[in-house]
Amino acid sequence: MNQEELKQHIKEILKDHKVGTLATVKNNKPHSRFMTFWNDENLTLFTPTSNETYKAEEIEENPFVHIIIGYEGNGPGDAFLEIQGQAQIRSDEQIRDWIWNDEMERWFSSKDDEELIVLEIFPETIRLMNDSKETPEQLDM
Repeated sequence: MNQEELKQHIKEILKDHKVGTLATVKNNKPHSRFMTFWNDENLTLFTPTSNETYKAEEIEENPFVHIIIGYEGNGPGDAFLEIQGQAQIRSDEQIRDWIWNDEMERWFSSKDDEELIVLEIFPETIRLMNDSKETPEQLDM
């Protein structure tokens, strides 16, 4: 598949799947956890979290992250994405307004909660995995 077709396929997977794993680096070792992701047209990913979490500390020390998203758990043939990139911590009003939803009230008092931050993840490579005999396929970013 050409790069534009691959990009569209990646967008569909991201549209259909919001939960994936985010791995950061802690003491030179991977540290993974499930997160909820949103994305924009440029395939930049966003995930809310607290500034009091290990992941915030880890990203401040080392911004490189790895995300796996899209796997449905049905076994062989489940397409998924492996995304490597760099994360940046944001807490500005614009990003909070964009990402906030009422479900977040489980963790934050409001979109103005001082602990609410958003990880903005800029992909460097996105690999489509397990989709066909031609995979993995890599999107050039």
